[in-house]
Amino acid sequence: MVRLDKFLCDSGAGTRSQVKAILKAGRVTVDGLPEKDGSRKIDPQTQTVTLDGVLLAGKRRLVVMLNKPAGFVTATEDAEQKTVMELLPKQWAHLDLKPVGRLDKETEGLLLFTNDGDLLHRLISPKQEVPKVYYARHEGQAGEVDVAAFSEGLTLRDGTTCRPAVLEPLGPGESLITVCEGKYHQVRRMMAARNMTVTYLQRRQEGPLSLGALSIGQARELLPEEIAALEEK
Repeated sequence: MVRLDKFLCDSGAGTRSQVKAILKAGRVTVDGLPEKDGSRKIDPQTQTVTLDGVLLAGKRRLVVMLNKPAGFVTATEDAEQKTVMELLPKQWAHLDLKPVGRLDKETEGLLLFTNDGDLLHRLISPKQEVPKVYYARHEGQAGEVDVAAFSEGLTLRDGTTCRPAVLEPLGPGESLITVCEGKYHQVRRMMAARNMTVTYLQRRQEGPLSLGALSIGQARELLPEEIAALEEK
């Protein structure tokens, strides 16, 4: 059993205050009868709830891609700094989205969010080895020796070891880096271990997903086939 107002929020009807107004306006029915009491307990398995005549299904799984700009920390809340949650459309605020992994404050690019706990943990698990592709601008130029060092697995300056990764030089001061783990500031630290300080970093791909034409600071809901491709990883 669940409270009717919570069921409405979970179904995407709106925020708590919006749901309160929706109920007051008589727009909700339970088993065909108007219902204005949000505290009423219902059984979603056996009872039908409609909003403006449309049948509601309960909590909606949502997976979202954001093209994160620099200057935002990857956290659900922070007392002192702007968080990535502020960049998501307000109509998703009640759906309990959480970031999938992290991008540091100054790194831009692809960041996923979901309210599916199982999917979140699967994607961030090191065992899954989900590949992530980054574009970096950096000091110096990557050469064959650096490419070989990445492919063998680097030891960082603090002694931390990294799994084999792919370094693809694009030209003077530009490279693509593909990693399958998510250590703290990993790409920046790996490049620093080869004496190449990163000046700009952008995540372009995660698993089967890429930013595509998504503008910086914008977010979109993943298509069902994109979610299916993520789950196959």
